[in-house]
Amino acid sequence: MIFPIRKPIKRLIIAAFLLLLFTQLTSGCFQFRMSKSEVYEYFKDSGQQPSLKSYKTDGRTIYFADIGKETSQMVIFFHGAPGSWSTFIAFMADKELLDNFRLISVDRPGYGYSDFGIAEPSLLRQAELIKPVLELNRYDKLPILVGHSLGGPVIAKIAMQYPELVGGVIMVAPSIDPELEPSEYWRGPLRLSMLNWVVPRSLRVTNDEIYFLKQELKHMLPHWKDIRIPVTIIQGGKDSLVNPKNAEFAERMLINAEVDIRYYENINHFIPWNNPRLIKEAILDMSSEKSGYDDITSY
Repeated sequence: MIFPIRKPIKRLIIAAFLLLLFTQLTSGCFQFRMSKSEVYEYFKDSGQQPSLKSYKTDGRTIYFADIGKETSQMVIFFHGAPGSWSTFIAFMADKELLDNFRLISVDRPGYGYSDFGIAEPSLLRQAELIKPVLELNRYDKLPILVGHSLGGPVIAKIAMQYPELVGGVIMVAPSIDPELEPSEYWRGPLRLSMLNWVVPRSLRVTNDEIYFLKQELKHMLPHWKDIRIPVTIIQGGKDSLVNPKNAEFAERMLINAEVDIRYYENINHFIPWNNPRLIKEAILDMSSEKSGYDDITSY
């Protein structure tokens, strides 16, 4: 005897099939990364091309773009979730920045070409994997780290873990206060369900990172006092993805750092694209000050 499929179940099957079809057809749109030919085309009229590099460490591959003189101060960019090094591509083509800095932008683990699709939720582990980039410094001032969104806690963890390698930190709309992380209960089931298989890989990595982020931020709480270098926070009052009160958290927790809070009431979360001037100004301002330890030579 053949039993008819009930309409709600039939609709669910059709919806699942359409979701699968959609994600397969559009998966390339969710990679958030550029091919080498696209990068070449972007820079072809700028007079310089970034070097696209990678290294292997502790079983993982880290990919990054590098442009500018090795004898200049390094500025290292870290994207949010999702994203890739090309989040900051416009900064790497900026003539004023190139005249003054060596610019590096990193594909964080699981994104871009850094083992795409394989998440690394541990902020400590991310810091360890990215340490070799910091060690590329050939200048007498330590690097400035710039992190957007989830890149914010990543660079804060790097500064906590490797204070001898970091000269200053610029966090842009950072997710850093564990108490301000939203309770998105669907993230856990999504990680474990069959739906996880049909979600584009970059979004799976994002889900895995955000699912563990609150716990990771709690681990960091005792260590904010260990940051003793200049810190700039850039935050928009109309940020609907990261609670603007994260800026207040930074001001409370960074008790041993020189903190510059730059709060703009009418801007949103997408500062690298919509308000890049604010980040550029923060970089130039921080580089003109004495960053890092007392024995580091300033301009």
